[in-house]
Amino acid sequence: MSDVSHTEREVEALLFAAAGPLGLQDLARRLPEGADVEGALAALAARYAGRGVELVCVAERWRLQTAVDLAWLMTEERDEPRRLSKAAQETLAIIAYHQPVTRAEIEAVRGVQASRGTLDVLLELGLVRMRGRRRTPGRPVTYGTTEAFLEHYGLANLTDLPGVAEMRAAGLLSLDLPPDFAVPDPMGLAPDEDPLEAGEEPEFHTDFLGEAEPVEQS
Repeated sequence: MSDVSHTEREVEALLFAAAGPLGLQDLARRLPEGADVEGALAALAARYAGRGVELVCVAERWRLQTAVDLAWLMTEERDEPRRLSKAAQETLAIIAYHQPVTRAEIEAVRGVQASRGTLDVLLELGLVRMRGRRRTPGRPVTYGTTEAFLEHYGLANLTDLPGVAEMRAAGLLSLDLPPDFAVPDPMGLAPDEDPLEAGEEPEFHTDFLGEAEPVEQS
């Protein structure tokens, strides 16, 4: 075996095991003194030319890499589920159990100001809808869950939600619920609720899935 082919094998082993590209000096430091590093690299480049793995020079450093035309073999596409922030999860739970509920009522239950972005996300994902308007001063919009909410969480209907006592213990339901509180109908209108007028649709803003909540004031 010639000196060049022996050096070629050594260089190949170093490049294969390296965590990143190696320069001429990096290789020379690990090889016997006087080794023909450049000759070994040229021989390796010729041997790997046109193969599935090629020897390439990047910023004066050498590395073994997958041939560019085969990069598609290494590509994997997958759907990443969107994760709701803690604020969005709490808001969704409150809407599910208190609906029809206004933004002010959501804030009263959570104890912090409701972010408009949080409601936007739930509306955009189709988990929540604008139900109607409360027959009170200001005519605030009321919110409720959708059929998509039931489908997403695998529920036949709202009666399959965790019990009220469990949600109270988790802090997601108001402790001063009226004694006649019952699981609401997510699709129908409440007696004190009017339907939305034609064209009243939610306006979506920035995606606030990870939005920070306002600091609660003492």
